[in-house]
Order: sequence, then structure tokens, then C-alpha cells
Amino acid sequence: MNAPRPGNGTPLLEVRDLVVHHGQLRALDGVSLRVFPGEVYAIIGANGAGKSTLLRTIAGLHQPTEGAILYDGKDMTKVRPERRATAGIAMVPEGRRLFGSLTVEENLQVGATYARKGPWTIERVYELFGWMSERRTQRTAQLSGGEQQSVAIGRALVANPRVLLLDELSLGLAPVVVQRIYAMLPQILATGLTVLLVEQDVSQALRVASHLQCLLEGHTTLEGRPSDVTPAQVEAAYFGLAEGDGRAEGPPQGGSGGMGPPGSGGVTGGVVPPGEKGA
Repeated sequence: MNAPRPGNGTPLLEVRDLVVHHGQLRALDGVSLRVFPGEVYAIIGANGAGKSTLLRTIAGLHQPTEGAILYDGKDMTKVRPERRATAGIAMVPEGRRLFGSLTVEENLQVGATYARKGPWTIERVYELFGWMSERRTQRTAQLSGGEQQSVAIGRALVANPRVLLLDELSLGLAPVVVQRIYAMLPQILATGLTVLLVEQDVSQALRVASHLQCLLEGHTTLEGRPSDVTPAQVEAAYFGLAEGDGRAEGPPQGGSGGMGPPGSGGVTGGVVPPGEKGA
């Protein structure tokens, strides 16, 4: 189901027929993707679609039952997470996962533990996020959600990755804060990074992505360039509708999660598989 992108050469990151289980639950079922250098590749889908499981498996935090993960042409399927980090794969996890008792700078130093040589230093992160330098000695538990998200991004950047995995950047943040964070994405991409992101706000994903893939219950339901897909196609893929069925009667209830398709204005929820909070 991978749409061709001629002229892009060899994928930097490739996932082939990935199957991942959470206990007896099959969270991913035959998912494949190819991410080329310099792309912003967005994964969308409702809660429980398998989005976060996909990113965590690429980062090495889940082991697949079947399939393969290739990075720069090398098979990384059984490589430990820290080895993937030193190879150039860094993740900003859902919920930020900072050390709240540590200062801003100490959290950034944690990210530099497995750092590769490259343009990103703690000082450069301070330049990217202008407020951060003056508050480098403040504990991250005392920061706002948007500030914590910025520290989490900075922690990943100082590792100097080639592939940056961003999991639910906008989750729980005010729209103005989300816009401010995404406004910095061009500066990050300018250093040569490739981005694979999971985003609950579909409209935001469509604005920033060069390629899009929708998951539903662990399967790929749509894949292509945002300019080549219609809102109706995105909605059908997101909710599992046959095209022409029209708008879903109503989003599943129970917990906040992924934003509905462009123009829906609503928030969808649903059952989240064990071990996949906010997937």
C-alpha cells in the first residue's frame, strides 16, 4: 500500500509487514511504511489504532511478533533501544516522560547520554526555545505542559538523531501552544532531520506532513501525500467507513484522544488496548 515517491532514493527508515502483540491483542497487523530522508511522515488514527505502538516498536521499546525494521539499510529489528539511539533514532514519547525532580538542564543532559556528533547542543536548544536558558535550573515538574513538551523535544534533539519520532505532540496542550511548537519544525528540519510523527490533530498533520498514513485497528487504511487525498477519504479511513457512507453518526465515547478528520471539530475517544495508552 506504499505510494511511490520517485526520485527520493533509498528509504532512511523502513517497516516491513510489522505485527505486534500486547498479550493476546494484535495491536499492529502487517503494517509497512517507508520514510525518506528529509520527510515529515505523519501517522494518524483514532485511539487504539496502533500509532504509539508503531513508534515504540521502531524505537525498540516493543518487540514485534513478525516483520522487520530497517534503518539506513540495516536490520534493526532485534537491536536494543540504546543502540538505536546511538545509531540516530530518537523519540519524544507521548506524555513527555521527563524526570520531574530534575532541572531543565539535567533533563537535557540525560538526552545527551547517547549523543551522536552533530549540530545540536544544549546551547543550541536554548537558542531554539528562547525562554529555556533563563530557567535551566528550574525543576521540570514546575513547568507548564507546553514548556515540558519543549524540554522533551530538546532532550531528543541533543542526541543528534537522523530520525526524530514525535508521539502526540499536541496531546493535552492549548491550540496556541501547539502552533508555537510546530512553528519551530522548519528550523529543526533545516538541520537535516527526518521526522516520523503521530498526531491526534489530523488538520495539523495534514498541514505539516509531506506523507500521510492512517491506521485503524492495527491496519493501514490510507497512505499517500496530503495533496493527493480528500477530506472524505481521510474520514473514511479514520472511521473505517466505506467511501460514500457519509459522516459517522458520532465519534466513539470514552476518554479524549485523536481529533476527528479535518472539519469535524470534534474529539474522538474509544477503547485503548492494554499497554497502549493514547495510541
